[in-house]
Amino acid sequence: MNKLIHVFFIITFGLSLQQLGDGKVMMEYIGATGAPVKFRNVPISPAIDFHFLLSFAIDANSSGSPQNGVFSPYWSSTLTPHAVAATKRRHPNVKAMASLSGWSLGPKVLSWYDPRDQRLWISNAFSSLKSLIATYHLDGIDVDYERFPKHSNGSIRTFAYCIGELITLLKNQSVITVATVAPFYFTVPPYVELYKRYGGVIDYVNYQFYTDRIETPEAYLQAFKNRTEIFDEDKVLPSYEVHGRGIQGDAFFEALRVLEENGFEVKGAMIFSADASASNGYYYEKKTQDFLVNNSSKHI
Repeated sequence: MNKLIHVFFIITFGLSLQQLGDGKVMMEYIGATGAPVKFRNVPISPAIDFHFLLSFAIDANSSGSPQNGVFSPYWSSTLTPHAVAATKRRHPNVKAMASLSGWSLGPKVLSWYDPRDQRLWISNAFSSLKSLIATYHLDGIDVDYERFPKHSNGSIRTFAYCIGELITLLKNQSVITVATVAPFYFTVPPYVELYKRYGGVIDYVNYQFYTDRIETPEAYLQAFKNRTEIFDEDKVLPSYEVHGRGIQGDAFFEALRVLEENGFEVKGAMIFSADASASNGYYYEKKTQDFLVNNSSKHI
């Protein structure tokens, strides 16, 4: 092939993919169950930004005891640094992120705890995550603390300050390029406080709509409206739990269509999780990406 034609093809094809994707993003949690899930088995469209959320990095030891901001990786052992690097080489549109905390570590339910020395917690978290991010070739963090002390406004403020300052520091030091948060109905207050004070450094809100017990597209629309009144509309991603709670099956894609029909541009989606999807050939990942790509083309 003539070199000029070859260059033209690459540039044109690359632009076409970018236009098709139109800035759309797919978020996928992976590795939380300990199952031998692998990146290479997950279908990835080249036309959108695909973010793997490695689940989870936890500031606790193997028994679940808090480590004052020192995070360690507890995701599946198949998700190695080599596997991350290889996946990003194969798919330049892929980013990998460490999701922080999650619900539990084995039988131990995890909870946000107020550090005695907040600045020390932030320093420890920054140092440990910087090392983890470098080792695993990561691009960002997802904040998924799911349990907080009851009726504690102090904890809400402490969480917002510690996490907000941590994200800010990681971004200012160019350790990460993307940060997301993952609230659900029970944890909205601390995440609202975090978003109110540090929303400028938060790129996406992976709201866990499946925890709201939503089972119809119409109910999904109302829940989405409610959450976009709290968090910025252009940052909230609709979400789906495979073989789990909330809306199930193709009703999820009908819900995405209903969102579009009611004036919401679906800018992306979050799925929990690749571990569960392995049993059905990643049907929901494929169909979600098809929706995002085909829908994007309508906005060009």
